[in-house]
Amino acid sequence: MTEYLLAHVADQLAEANWMFATVNRDEDADPLEFPSPIPRPGEPPEDDPETRSAPAIAQGPSVHELSAFFA
Repeated sequence: MTEYLLAHVADQLAEANWMFATVNRDEDADPLEFPSPIPRPGEPPEDDPETRSAPAIAQGPSVHELSAFFA
């Protein structure tokens, strides 16, 4: 259980850093790559980055809304 919780915390921190960097980057810059999740014990890692995308923030603002708010 501890490994799952630590992996979840690390993933959430990486996503928060990605959101912060995405919102505060230049509008003309290339989009940042969404961080890969840390593999959980007993689960195969996600190998195909093409099928992985940034998860939607549940009932939260979009990246553009966040960018407009912090601008």
